[in-house]
Amino acid sequence: MKPQILNVKPLPNYKLYLNFEDGVEGEVSLKHLVNKGLFKWWNEGDNFFKVYIDSETKAIAWNDDLDIDTFNLYLQLKGIDFEQWQHQNQPSYATN
Repeated sequence: MKPQILNVKPLPNYKLYLNFEDGVEGEVSLKHLVNKGLFKWWNEGDNFFKVYIDSETKAIAWNDDLDIDTFNLYLQLKGIDFEQWQHQNQPSYATN
């Protein structure tokens, strides 16, 4: 099961501080998204700082059209890729 995000805090220079239910937390940079497609909206006023957790999708969002899935950011904080996460989270089966 994918970990749920508990808190998101916007930081200067297009960074977010994230807290997940399993205790993983830290800063991620989203600077690589600035000026790309819908993310250009961040440059208007203080829009980047209007971030929230969508109550329905549990994504990190800024408005109804702009959100980011939290799972890839979680993996980035842990310093692992999907295959490593999948291996770590395989259920253990009892053997006779």
